[in-house]
Amino acid sequence: MPNQPVLSFPKISADGSGLRSRNICIAFAPAFLALTLGGLWLSSQTTLAEESFAAIAADVQKVFESAKGAVVRIESEDQHGRLAGTGFVIDPAGIIYTAYSVAGESSDIIVELGVSRYPAERLVADSRSGVAILKIHTETPFLPLGDSDELAIASPVVTIGYPQGLPLTPNYGIVGGLDQGDPKQPFATTLVRANVPPQKGEGGAPLLNLKGEVIGILISSVDNKTACYALPIRAAEKIRADYVRFGEVRPGWVGVNIEDGDKEYKESRVVITGFEDNSPATEIGLQPGDILMQVGSVKIHSIADVRNASFFLSADQKVSISVYRDGRNVTFDVIPSLPQQPRFPVFAPGYLLNGDNALRLKLEN
Repeated sequence: MPNQPVLSFPKISADGSGLRSRNICIAFAPAFLALTLGGLWLSSQTTLAEESFAAIAADVQKVFESAKGAVVRIESEDQHGRLAGTGFVIDPAGIIYTAYSVAGESSDIIVELGVSRYPAERLVADSRSGVAILKIHTETPFLPLGDSDELAIASPVVTIGYPQGLPLTPNYGIVGGLDQGDPKQPFATTLVRANVPPQKGEGGAPLLNLKGEVIGILISSVDNKTACYALPIRAAEKIRADYVRFGEVRPGWVGVNIEDGDKEYKESRVVITGFEDNSPATEIGLQPGDILMQVGSVKIHSIADVRNASFFLSADQKVSISVYRDGRNVTFDVIPSLPQQPRFPVFAPGYLLNGDNALRLKLEN
């Protein structure tokens, strides 16, 4: 059999019809190939997107199924009527975290766990952190706690709460920021900004990683309601540790005055300018002009870092302070005292506690 040509074209006819046919064949082949390849690419991208979404859905479902038994609905009453929110159990003895706006100032607190309802005792109400700690007197399932220090921008997170009085509902998003407020309205400690659109009733809900570990507590929405603020679980655990040890929250005060300096020394610009009268700082050897490098376990780069480190100080618990002086690092131990007067900013602007940004749900009487 004679060899067949790869492409064959019609002969050119006298009226040019064959030429036209040949041009059509030449143009059609690459166009057809492009359309075919484009279709294959779109199909592959659609498949990848579907697989990615399915993987995310599976992760969220896994977290939801493992955590839902320890997430509770909370009702309470304040001067305006009945409120509802969310909380979660972190100890088999019935210890519950929720938001201050849900149970920090209210009374007649009822916790709904599964099909059972229990009166709750309020152990702690801390407006500075935005958290409240409750206890119910029964054995309970509980959620494991994760390491909120591992959070980074774009970390995936899951929330589980009771929005608008509806059944328990999961939601998914990512960490959009680790915010410290602004100079006029600073936060008492760094808050996690989660790109999860919250709804009324979800205040106090757990913020979880994909391992199902609690890494934060939802305490308010961001102004445009497209994201929410969560208190890192490490900060909440500081509050609980104070209660366990002292029976109350005991913020620590050292009494150092600081400012941002003109020069940077080993990544810190924070300069000690003086000390409050009769403060612990006057007794340990710090000097004006020292560059503040570290407070406890927190490395200092800016004044915001000092505010964050100060949140974790407890009165009567010794802490180390490192400074840079005369070309070398010097470390001092200090025992903070209780503040002589209220010196701490509210954890965030007041409207995050009790205004429109509070994620509590008002119930009809």
